[in-house]
Amino acid sequence: MIIGAAMVPHPPLILPEIGRGEEQNIQDTVCAYHEVGRRIAEWKPETIVLISPHQIMYADYFHISPGNVGKGDFGQFRAGQVKLEAVYDTEFVETLCKLAEAGNLPAGTAGERDRRLDHGTMVPLYFINPYWADYKLVRVGLSGLSLAAHYELGQRIKETAKVLGRKIAVVASGDLSHRLTQEGPYGYREEGPEYDRRIMEAMGRGEFGKLLEFPEDFCEKAGECGHRSFTVLAGALDRQEVTAERLSYEGPFGVGYGICTYEIGGRDLTRNFKEQYEEKERERIRRLREKEDAYVRLARETIETYVRTGRKGELPKKLPEEMYTQRAGVFVSIKKEGQLRGCIGTIQPVQPSIAEEIAENAVSASVKDPRFSPIEPEELEKLVISVDVLGDTEKIGSEDMLDVRRYGVVVTKGYRRGLLLPNLDGIDTVEEQVRIAKQKAGIGEQEEVELERFEVIRHY
Repeated sequence: MIIGAAMVPHPPLILPEIGRGEEQNIQDTVCAYHEVGRRIAEWKPETIVLISPHQIMYADYFHISPGNVGKGDFGQFRAGQVKLEAVYDTEFVETLCKLAEAGNLPAGTAGERDRRLDHGTMVPLYFINPYWADYKLVRVGLSGLSLAAHYELGQRIKETAKVLGRKIAVVASGDLSHRLTQEGPYGYREEGPEYDRRIMEAMGRGEFGKLLEFPEDFCEKAGECGHRSFTVLAGALDRQEVTAERLSYEGPFGVGYGICTYEIGGRDLTRNFKEQYEEKERERIRRLREKEDAYVRLARETIETYVRTGRKGELPKKLPEEMYTQRAGVFVSIKKEGQLRGCIGTIQPVQPSIAEEIAENAVSASVKDPRFSPIEPEELEKLVISVDVLGDTEKIGSEDMLDVRRYGVVVTKGYRRGLLLPNLDGIDTVEEQVRIAKQKAGIGEQEEVELERFEVIRHY
């Protein structure tokens, strides 16, 4: 029942009432947007499902707008006279929420903090409405959950359309990198242009499986906006034959704007990208597990035993001797689908041995990290685990004595103390390392702190 889809950006200045001439610098984008409007008019959808990164966003929950009507204007961009209104498809929203709940996908209408339409929704509607206005809207937000979870949300959208017999179009709203030039809003990073090249190649060809393979830290460095929106779109087109067309790409203001459309054909069972990705992940983790050393095996066995039984279990009898006789601070880090799932550790040893330190912190990382819900048994096969054994801390006089790859850092201000391990994904400078360590300790960025450094032996 999905009859078409589009990937679009949402720069407010593309509206002449806001750009006041600046929109002429992205004229290819303007023309492509009008073409999207014309194509949607040809498709004649009963409902448009619009995914926006500027909708209400939670770390572990997809927010879907409730109510009967959504209204908004561009007052924050000094164009309050430009107003939009959309009637919501309440039956679609209700059914989508039920199907998400049945599949244990955290999505629903709870937690709305602002009923107004966001600009990630309004910019696409501004271009669609002159061509096609005989539709109802479903407005969907993103989350901090994995890319695979976003793909699954798209699958539930497709399922909802089928259950209701509703003809729908899916519109994924999202800009690309915000770090294309030094003059751009967030400066330049080499990952910016690389991200835009890769995303336009994937989306322009309809190669949606590649979306799930973008590393989270790469996306963050690129400063992208729409990757999760595009992944929801991909999930909505799961197992569907599509004809993809790249209409435009521009980045004159240091931000990438890409537009693609997707005409829907028949079923294509080979385009089951989430299943293919999960199979690759299972194989990758299987190979990692074969290479795990005794430190990581102990952490994994402890986590699996505790999650399944609620007990820590006995220490194995044939660990390396130093794990029984030596003491050290230890951090156990857990990742799932490229995202942190838990990390707890000790700066100084608390337990009688490294082995016991690992076991204790493995339990804490899996079920007691306050940032995450406890790990469930069905997640165990998806976990990637590492163990850091800390060396002694050494007081230093300045940040010049740090090396983000070699040394971890401890910052202290009175009773507040924060630690950050070395060589972490996405942390490339000492300044970032110290800032995040301060943040973890509740210390202000400008506050003076005492610095300590330490080295680690990282076990995979």
